[in-house]
Amino acid sequence: MKNQNTILSSSGLETLQARFALRVTAQLNEASRELPHDVTERLKAAREHALERARLARRAEAATQVQTAGGGVAALLGGGPRSDWWLKLASVLPLVALVIGFVLIEHVHTKTQISAAAEIDAALLADDVPPAAYSDPGFVEFLKAPRD
Repeated sequence: MKNQNTILSSSGLETLQARFALRVTAQLNEASRELPHDVTERLKAAREHALERARLARRAEAATQVQTAGGGVAALLGGGPRSDWWLKLASVLPLVALVIGFVLIEHVHTKTQISAAAEIDAALLADDVPPAAYSDPGFVEFLKAPRD
């Protein structure tokens, strides 16, 4: 006879357990038909008590898993109450990055405006424009018009 070591996934294990539970339940139902009424009532009460304990155990296990997950994050950041400043820093860091980004955008925009004004000034100074053109109102409109 061969020894087969099979590894079941959690869903396969749950399916196997559910099948076993159904078979045991069927056997117990068949056997309980021959028992007196008071015995079946005690068995019913014991079954309900066992189900309630199982529900409580599942809730406790779920709560433990949630606490373990939270503890994992705390352990990753250094663990314990001393790591609170890491959490505060991590929550403020995106805001600081946003402010630095806005400052850099404003700086680049201002630099671009200064560069465009300097280019227009250099073009005006390099051209042969009579001094009377500078006082003409149409010349101001000409400067405001976009160049292609």
